Amino acid sequence: MSKILGDSINIKKVVFDEETIAARVKELGRKITEDYRGEELIVIGVIKGSVYFFSDLTRAIDLPVKIDLIGFGNIPDTTSKTGVVKITKDIDIDISGKHVLVVEDVIRTGLTTAYLIQNLEAKGPADIEIATMLLNPNRLLMTIPVKYYGFEISDSWLLGYGLDSHEIGRNLPYIAGLEKKD
Repeated sequence: MSKILGDSINIKKVVFDEETIAARVKELGRKITEDYRGEELIVIGVIKGSVYFFSDLTRAIDLPVKIDLIGFGNIPDTTSKTGVVKITKDIDIDISGKHVLVVEDVIRTGLTTAYLIQNLEAKGPADIEIATMLLNPNRLLMTIPVKYYGFEISDSWLLGYGLDSHEIGRNLPYIAGLEKKD
């Protein structure tokens, strides 16, 4: 199905094509522009997964924005159960007293996102909102402030537009469902 993947991964179907993603990102950009007009906005992308969404979304926001990136790593055998992660790259920009929009690729349980919010709140921003390309509301284990999201998803295994399988497939311009979890 994709020359990018070759025979490395079996894709079941394209779930969100390039045009659908682009249209939704533009809608989100317009909404964020309306919500933050006249405000100083700092947009923080969570690497690696959000890089494509982050890039497209920040270009769709018609405001002067400051950007930064933050990285997290999983702690083997604990993160999926506890939400405990380690920061691999912290933000470099001062967010104290500023409006912050955190951009994620996908939110499933919300545990990692909750940790991220807690970490950023300690830096004293005016407020923090979340934008995510994909949201799985059925798996959320806690209430988190997801103000903007592209699409709701189920428990299917997805690839592309930042999502990976063993670091492969992030660069696909669409989001596809995989045959099975590998």
